[in-house]
Amino acid sequence: MGKTKLLLDVDTGVDDAQGIMLALAAPDVQVLGITCTHGNTALENSCRNTLRVLKECQRGDIPVYRGSAEPLLGRMMDASDFHGKDGLGDAPDPQAPGLDQLQAEGAVAALIRLVTENPGEVNLVATGPLTNLALAVKLDPSLPEKLKGLYIMGVFHSRGNTTVCGEFNFVADPESAFIVLTQYRCPTFIASWEFSCRNKLPWSFCDEWLAQDTGKARFMGRIYNHTMEVAVSVETEGQYARGMMVLDYMELLPHKHKATIIKKVDQEKFKGMMMNALK
Repeated sequence: MGKTKLLLDVDTGVDDAQGIMLALAAPDVQVLGITCTHGNTALENSCRNTLRVLKECQRGDIPVYRGSAEPLLGRMMDASDFHGKDGLGDAPDPQAPGLDQLQAEGAVAALIRLVTENPGEVNLVATGPLTNLALAVKLDPSLPEKLKGLYIMGVFHSRGNTTVCGEFNFVADPESAFIVLTQYRCPTFIASWEFSCRNKLPWSFCDEWLAQDTGKARFMGRIYNHTMEVAVSVETEGQYARGMMVLDYMELLPHKHKATIIKKVDQEKFKGMMMNALK
């Protein structure tokens, strides 16, 4: 049985760094490429950080593409208070790869091409604002039907982590989130903020995770240090429901496509994956 093909769309902060490392450590996964977007940090930082993570994992062979620098509409925002001004905990590496290592092809074009070259085989995992995905489906409306699956983040019971009702990625570009949820008629799976809160790992595991005597663990410890020290607040400026994902319990919306809301995770398996990612 062949490997699962993944295409990652990221706004690489500390959390995306963890996700990339998890994917690279999975023996049954093939990462076809990584497209970058604005979000946790500015686009240029997102690109640099992605290249830096790949260097730490000795996977410079994976192509990285520059994507959207701003949302479709509305104001720019970032999560620098949480991830650091550079997106990776303000722990710079003088030997980090430069932006000259990026592919000349843009992220949206690469996303369309890679999915088209592997019809029905690619799982698209988007862990940042969905701007690249929205632009891609506007350029190629047939793109979703070529995907094996789409995995994104959001909220379930209107419990936000950025506004009262909004999860960061949706609030950072609500219009793109709307386009993706209405036009990507492929198997869609949403890992909500509530899902993360209900399945959180204890700090004792984090200590054990970072204590591994490997270069990857030391790298994660450096970039994670800022996150562990930050006091988190809630941004409530603007309309309360902007970026809120609305669930149609009464089936009043004219949408035939249904998304799967992820609620549970095998924590022991996940712990093993986390540990393996830093070995």
